[in-house]
Amino acid sequence: MAKKLVTRPNLDHLRTQAKRLLVELRQGSKEAVKCIQTHVPSASSLSAIEVEQHDWRLADAQLAVARQTGFASWPKLSAHVETLRSLEGTWEFETLEVAGNSVAPDMLHDSKILIDGDRFRSESAGSIYEGIFLIDVEPKIYTIDIQFVEGPEAGNTNYGVFRFVDSRLEICLDIYGKARPTRFTTAAGTGQALERLVRSDAARPLNVTGGKSVEKQQDTSIEASVEQFAYVPSKTIQKVQGEWISVKMVSDGMALPVGMVKSGKRVAINNRLSVTFNGQTMIDALFRIDESKLPIAVDYLHVLGGFAGKLQLGIIAIEGEQLIVNMAAFGRPRPVDFECAKGSMQTLSYWKLNE
Repeated sequence: MAKKLVTRPNLDHLRTQAKRLLVELRQGSKEAVKCIQTHVPSASSLSAIEVEQHDWRLADAQLAVARQTGFASWPKLSAHVETLRSLEGTWEFETLEVAGNSVAPDMLHDSKILIDGDRFRSESAGSIYEGIFLIDVEPKIYTIDIQFVEGPEAGNTNYGVFRFVDSRLEICLDIYGKARPTRFTTAAGTGQALERLVRSDAARPLNVTGGKSVEKQQDTSIEASVEQFAYVPSKTIQKVQGEWISVKMVSDGMALPVGMVKSGKRVAINNRLSVTFNGQTMIDALFRIDESKLPIAVDYLHVLGGFAGKLQLGIIAIEGEQLIVNMAAFGRPRPVDFECAKGSMQTLSYWKLNE
């Protein structure tokens, strides 16, 4: 059964709800009687009068509340809510491993995750991700589904497992929204990430809303067909061929750490593009260029991973031996310049040929 808890569930409120149900039941409330009949197994065969005449206990009312919200018992509901409350606070990255590769420490500077109830905000490298998460603490290995509502990955869901003790939290997830990991390890080619976090503040963080879902603009919400991205030779497309090394990157107005930038590679073969960082594929797409636009327009059609079928709009320029690309986030309009200001949700990158 799907869980039906309110946002930021509170065990004290749920206890009060059970007590109120018991009082209403003793007062003969038809709604309370129906709730007991529906959610307490021993009452399922009783008539309304029999339910009213029975001496129900608080434990029975708590069971009804638990089953009403999708849990088999009150202890399981309690464990779920208590785990959510235990996760609240601000968590900073101790280490991050992606597909078997450890991310350099300077890349994790100022990266953190803020949790309030089942809402989160992740701040990393100038980008802000907001959303909600669903946990299940009944299996031997706890599971977590992370649903991105706002930010660069809006609309995507990552499936993972987690464990925590006091001030340390580990989350292993698939960053492409594929199969849930079963262990707290990663390996090359898996698309999995292992986050080790340390709680820096146990207080409930402010302004963690989970984000606000917005409709995508019409010209970027469609799934462009592969036929629309057939290879068409042009002066610009010939210039961007081959392997390029990352020189500088700016995400939403913030320059990314040198350690991350140095690991970036961009490979274009005809109109197939691959971008990797630390050996992990970040972009696998077909691209097309429109030289009639100024700045020159470039479109990416992602073909693999969690973004497969999604269209991303950008602009491109070649200055001397340097390639400059400014891409909008999914669902955002094409950039008009190479500024990449804070709040633009754009990614500006500079590349040089690997000779």
